[in-house]
Amino acid sequence: MDRMLRWPESGAKLAELPLSSPLSGIVVPLDDVPDPVFSTRMMGDGLAIEPLSNRILSPCDGVVTHRHRAGHAVTLTAENGAEVLIHVGIDTVHLEGRGFTSHVQEGARVSAGDLLITFDIDQVARAVPSLLTLILIANSDEYAISWRHSGNVEAGKTRLLTTRRRDPKDAPLSPRVSGEVAAMRHGVGASVEEKRAEAVVAHHGGLHARPAAMVQAAARRFGGEVTVTFGGRTVNARSVVALMGLGTKEGDRVTVNVRGASADAALAGVVAALQTADAKDGHKENGVPAATPSRGRLPGGAIEGVCASPGLAVGRVVRLGSVDVEPPPALGNLDGEFERLANALATVRAEVAAAIRDAEARHARQEHDMFVAHQALLDDPEIVSNTERAVGTGVSAGLAYRNAVSAECTVLSRLGNPLLAERITDLRDLERRVLLAMSGEALPEPELFEQSIIVADDLALSEFTRLDKSRIVGLCTAKGGATSHVAILARAIGVPGLVAMGPTLFSVAHGTEVVLDANGGRLETTPSANHLATARKAMSDRAARHAEALAKVGLPAITRDGHRIEVAANIATESDARESVQQGADGVGLLRTELLFVDRQDPPTEGEQLAAYQAVINALEGRSAIIRTLDAGGDKPLPFLPFPKEDNPALGLRGIRSGFAEPELLDTQLRALLGVRPLSACRIMLPMVSDAEELLFVRKRLDTLASEMGLTERPSLGVMVEVPSAALLADQLARHADFLSLGTNDLTQYTLAMDRCHSGFAEKLDGLHPAVLRLIAKTVEGATRHGKWVGICGALASDLDALPILVGLGVTELSVSAGVVAEVKAKVRTLEYEACRRQTVILMNLTSAKEIRARARALWPDA
Repeated sequence: MDRMLRWPESGAKLAELPLSSPLSGIVVPLDDVPDPVFSTRMMGDGLAIEPLSNRILSPCDGVVTHRHRAGHAVTLTAENGAEVLIHVGIDTVHLEGRGFTSHVQEGARVSAGDLLITFDIDQVARAVPSLLTLILIANSDEYAISWRHSGNVEAGKTRLLTTRRRDPKDAPLSPRVSGEVAAMRHGVGASVEEKRAEAVVAHHGGLHARPAAMVQAAARRFGGEVTVTFGGRTVNARSVVALMGLGTKEGDRVTVNVRGASADAALAGVVAALQTADAKDGHKENGVPAATPSRGRLPGGAIEGVCASPGLAVGRVVRLGSVDVEPPPALGNLDGEFERLANALATVRAEVAAAIRDAEARHARQEHDMFVAHQALLDDPEIVSNTERAVGTGVSAGLAYRNAVSAECTVLSRLGNPLLAERITDLRDLERRVLLAMSGEALPEPELFEQSIIVADDLALSEFTRLDKSRIVGLCTAKGGATSHVAILARAIGVPGLVAMGPTLFSVAHGTEVVLDANGGRLETTPSANHLATARKAMSDRAARHAEALAKVGLPAITRDGHRIEVAANIATESDARESVQQGADGVGLLRTELLFVDRQDPPTEGEQLAAYQAVINALEGRSAIIRTLDAGGDKPLPFLPFPKEDNPALGLRGIRSGFAEPELLDTQLRALLGVRPLSACRIMLPMVSDAEELLFVRKRLDTLASEMGLTERPSLGVMVEVPSAALLADQLARHADFLSLGTNDLTQYTLAMDRCHSGFAEKLDGLHPAVLRLIAKTVEGATRHGKWVGICGALASDLDALPILVGLGVTELSVSAGVVAEVKAKVRTLEYEACRRQTVILMNLTSAKEIRARARALWPDA
């Protein structure tokens, strides 16, 4: 039964949670366990299993709230609040981790069947009195066991026991007066501590959505109680809404109180989250100032607004009214109301999770982060607990949820903070979705014109994402701000938009033809014929250039003086490969393989990978593909890779380093790549290589695997030049590599020591910086010495301003987004290689990227 709720103390049926067996073996009653701490239930009620397997699987969905440093014990908090302790063996704490491997981190959310612990049965059995593994309900004072299995059990398949919220009529457990001492003795916890400290909020705008989520994440890594106090109010630190509701400002002093085991570590983590501003948490978000109050109508009938996304558009107004979904009628059945609430939350949770996966698959990072924020709001304990309490008193589930959300919106609206006020839209969006899930209804799809400019009071993220993007050319909202989720998303997909335009916006009738000049911050509501013509010409000139380029996309990209440039595409899937062929790409310059590995609890098999790679090769119709080995770890964690959390993931275990850390994972991928036919169409590329030794190691391993497979042919093997050391050692790398490909995004980041995700560095983080250009030149020079070619697969390859410079540096392959292949090819045909080479030597001596870009535009104005 999937009830992800904490049930009320009385007045409702108690939630039943089945737990599957975490390992295979034979069930043993606690009374027969040869340790009085367990047999007398000091640690809680449950069962023991004599193990016949060495893999501990999660018995339910939940969160890892404690993982002992010795690796022999782990505690999960299930979705219904039950704390499930799994303890392998008797006195195993004294092994200090020998023989145990933990596969999860504290704070991780796990699903039933996920791998938690593996252990060496022989090694552990020789060192301890018993291998009996305990599965206990650690908070048995609150949760009773209503059913237990006996006999043999199979890991992940057999139901072991069922627990439910304890009823006052249940028989009490044996006294647990020595529980804390027992916990310390067996290493499953520590004595209850209480710590307190003051912290100064370092986030601009106070604890708005993103910093509140940072604090929540820090609190959730700890199993005890964490609260934050400000202005006489104390709130649960696991509630994003409650933290935002404190109304703090930058520089405010708050008090953090922590109660439970490891309180010092928990306190330090939460204080650090409060006092360390997020890289994105500056005076601008995504480089755009927060919205200012609307200034209303301008002379000539234009309406002023704040630019949320730049651009120019002509289209017809589509008015979207804010849809008010009424709570469904009460069922008159308390059990039914709880069931309805649980099912609705589960439905929306699944929808949001699917949206996160979809955004991740499309590499839409901003959209992904927005839905993650929605997920945090949906799981907010303040809203859920307030809803539960109301349902327990007889209020219908729909009305209870609406009232809980309204209460939090009221708190946020009174704080006078525009960043927090914008989150009200997100809460109302979730409210609508939950109520629709309860009723089983769907919102009607709005009718769009061929060129629609959406006009709304404020637009929820889900409302925007369900619209047909092919018909949307602009976006205007009366409320909101440039930091709202929809504004950020509009920028990400290139839709011009204005926000904070005020109620005057609604004076524009549905269907009115308007000109949206987002750069100028105005919506022309009564444009003249000349104005419409001018705007359309500006847009059509751009479209015509693209269409002309697309018509000639089948022609090779050759400069006027006969220098050939291969223009390939960056892709992630078979469908991307088909699109790249349609767009005229000469091949694939970068196939990211990460999509095969994300959102999985186990790595893809050799067969799965081979099928995916072969499908891409087949779709390319004879063209070749450069396939990058897994670039994971660091800031791109995978559930099945037990890599530790890193303070600086950009400099940590990522790229080929993750392959060295998990050699079987690398071998499996290499074997799959060696299975592609024809093998000549497959070029393997290694990410984040820093020196020739790493390349030689993989080259040797590739030869060994090919020999084992009976292959005489070898695929091309190249490296990504993403770190300065690789560029400086390009001559050594080129001696052993078949090609070099520059990843300019990371190369720029590492060269300039600027985080490429930091919005404050957006203007300065430019691949045309003279230091980056000199490293590219050094790479080409080293490769040329050994007759090897150099390509670029980073964002700089798609930059038309940079294109003549890259050609002048001697780069012979550009791998770009499929949509710009035609324009890149067309631009190459206008250039003279020798002229580019001469001018590039001069440009590299300028002192800044800004100077170089301005000079490049003057030299090649049609870029």
